[in-house]
Amino acid sequence: MEDARAPGSVVHPRLLLWTLLVVYIFNFIDRQIVSILAEPIARDLDLSDSQIGLLTGLAFALFYATLGVPIARWADKPDTNRPGLIALCLIVWSGMTALCGMAQNYTQLLLARIGVGVGEAGCTPTAHALIADSLPPEKRAGGIAFFGLGIPIGGLLGTLIGGGMAEVLGWRQAFVVVGVPGIALALFVWLFLKDPRARKAAAANAPPRLSMLASLKALATSPAYCLILSGASLVAFLSYGKGVWVLIYFQRTHKLSVGETAIWVGLVLGVAGIVGTWLGGWAADRFGAKDRRHMLTLPAVGMLVAAPVLFTGYWVDDWRAAVALLILPTIFNAAYYGPAYGAAQVLARPDTRAMAAAWMVFAQNLIGLGLGPLLFGMLSQWLKADYGAESVRIVLYFAAWAGLLPALLFWLGARALGRETKEKDIVNAGVAHAG
Repeated sequence: MEDARAPGSVVHPRLLLWTLLVVYIFNFIDRQIVSILAEPIARDLDLSDSQIGLLTGLAFALFYATLGVPIARWADKPDTNRPGLIALCLIVWSGMTALCGMAQNYTQLLLARIGVGVGEAGCTPTAHALIADSLPPEKRAGGIAFFGLGIPIGGLLGTLIGGGMAEVLGWRQAFVVVGVPGIALALFVWLFLKDPRARKAAAANAPPRLSMLASLKALATSPAYCLILSGASLVAFLSYGKGVWVLIYFQRTHKLSVGETAIWVGLVLGVAGIVGTWLGGWAADRFGAKDRRHMLTLPAVGMLVAAPVLFTGYWVDDWRAAVALLILPTIFNAAYYGPAYGAAQVLARPDTRAMAAAWMVFAQNLIGLGLGPLLFGMLSQWLKADYGAESVRIVLYFAAWAGLLPALLFWLGARALGRETKEKDIVNAGVAHAG
């Protein structure tokens, strides 16, 4: 794809990337802190496993995924101030996170979590579009992967802060502590980030935009995009499900405290996720520069290798060995982010960049975040009659082997991506020759 950076952009790409990374870290701290707090919340409010699954998954994801598409449509408008949009969203989700700590019952907490989802809906697609417009094509996957480091870093910090605060001050205060600083960060984003296409927005001859339906149709007719979206959605389903229930698993089966789980499981797997996310972006740029197919080679092969190792990690009875065995699968399972979203930007028109990310975020979060924790919880509750506290372990066994499905989808997506980009290169070369 062409380099869509606006000439004369007033924000250095490094400032943009680092600021957006910090925003995404806050995004995932506020999103994921409920996972480590789920067990003490359940004890305090007397919640079932299904209610935990709804609270940690569908209640957030339904609004997050659904609102992401129209907000992305707004972000793709040439005259939209995208940093200002991110700042506004940041204020909303940070304030609602703090309100989670003030909830006195399950309904109030559920509504506050919905509010977090509403605020966070505008972050990822808008940020991806900003990054794609600020970097040359050969660096976009790495830039998106750098932004994606906010997932493991935010998840790690949310686990550590949430676990520590829960043991010292309680789960309510933990929500307040992580929510309030985001409002100050929103002010920094508003003041110091500029949209790289600000000058382009003022041009009178801006090309006509695709409608929302037309943009969806253009993406839906791309086999590569559909395969990558399907693979990413399955990864999200398994990752969000495991992200909640593996923490509960170590507390129930291995008898670790909330604080011990935060340190030993959250810290180790959080660092592994950071390594995997960075590695995926590096590999996509490094090996996809000459052949686009290889943007997705690492996720496809990595997830194939990860499945048996992950199963073994859930099977062993020593918690230290279990944590160690989860490191490599966590690295490989996190490596998809930069390649998948980078490939989406390769396939998208410049005026539909946010929409290309938004449809993928929609599917990932509705299927992954919305259904992953909920269905894992429902299955665990169904198995409790036969397996007791070990029901979570049985669910995780299934999740380990299910990782083979996205591995296959990414392999097929890589082949389709190679074919489609070659066809585009041929068409572009023909147009250039005719000119």
